[in-house]
Amino acid sequence: MTSKTTNKFSPEVRDRAVRMVLDHAGEHPSRWAAVTSIAAKIGCTPQTLHDWVKKAEIDSGRRIGVPTEMAEKLKALERENRELRQANEILRKASAYFCDGGARPPVQAMIAFIDDHRGAHGVEPICKVLPIAPSTYHAHVVKRRDPAKRSTRARQDAALKMEVRRVFDQNFSVYGVRKVWRQLKREGFDVARCTVSRLMREMGLQGVIRGKPVKTTISDKAAPCPLDHVNRQFKAPRPNVLWLSDFTYVATWTGFVYVAFVIDAYARRIVGWRASRTAHAGFVLDALEQALHDRRPVHRGGLVHHSDRGSQYVSIKYTERLAEAGVEPSVGSVGDSYDNALAETINGLYKAEVIHRRGPWRSFEAVEFATLEWVDWFNNRRLLEPIGNIPPAEAEQRYYAMLEQPAMAA
Repeated sequence: MTSKTTNKFSPEVRDRAVRMVLDHAGEHPSRWAAVTSIAAKIGCTPQTLHDWVKKAEIDSGRRIGVPTEMAEKLKALERENRELRQANEILRKASAYFCDGGARPPVQAMIAFIDDHRGAHGVEPICKVLPIAPSTYHAHVVKRRDPAKRSTRARQDAALKMEVRRVFDQNFSVYGVRKVWRQLKREGFDVARCTVSRLMREMGLQGVIRGKPVKTTISDKAAPCPLDHVNRQFKAPRPNVLWLSDFTYVATWTGFVYVAFVIDAYARRIVGWRASRTAHAGFVLDALEQALHDRRPVHRGGLVHHSDRGSQYVSIKYTERLAEAGVEPSVGSVGDSYDNALAETINGLYKAEVIHRRGPWRSFEAVEFATLEWVDWFNNRRLLEPIGNIPPAEAEQRYYAMLEQPAMAA
């Protein structure tokens, strides 16, 4: 960096001063005496003139050292190296901050990143790395400090973002654009789906993505199996006509946890569930017992219970309990997920919305409590598209309300 003292003098003055020192050095007792004498006449300090002379001698090859041009190149390379290291550090932090935000993260997410890291790197260096102009960031800061300067759309967006965030957070942070939009419409907000999509993109909000189902069926070829009375038709005209059962497993730090569900096909409501440390027949029977206790289906009233050919579901105890309750058993084929597709779907939602998103899991108790929370939310608040984008409990309430209307009219 050039000193302030050097900047006071033009290159011509510096060159003339150096030449005069070199030309008249012999007229003085020492080099330093010549420098002191000429520096006083030029108006600079002796040390400054001495540095000029030293640099000139290095550049001309009369003194060992790094020439000015080379020194400037080295400084430029060092500066470029520092900037590259800083850019790499910013990129490293940004990749962890945005995760799967795509090639271009949302503007609001980039602004939040700059807010968090401007103290360490500065606004301009971050903006050189991220696809955002410094002026864009500063404009957002000004509007944030003075809401009156925001446009009408910006003020509307700010209010809607609060509602979008609320809906997203209240629903296990799993809803995508469609579900958030549907919930807002249910609550009376007049908002377009494209607007919700834009706001969620700006906020960096994204719904969960389901993974592939995991095979858990271990058949007992020696056990007798009932016929398949469902034939992949998972629709029911009313509650307590078709129940579907299946289970899945969750890896924890202390071993596997097995979770069984019983689902009513009419509104896809989970009517029974049980978590267990072992995949014995008793734990799926406990889920069935909960369903029978809560729903109290009519004995031999036409209720069909469908499952895969897992050994737990074709065990003697399980089939005897179905017969005792007057429930018709139905079993699909081995390893064919389509023969129990609806139960597989519920398992997939459970794994995506709870297990994979909130893991890793420490213990059985943690999985059991999370499952309790999820089942309550799923039955009473989660919007299901196949039943008209309403929760399962609401779908059943509507059915029973329809039955009461003719009776009241009569």
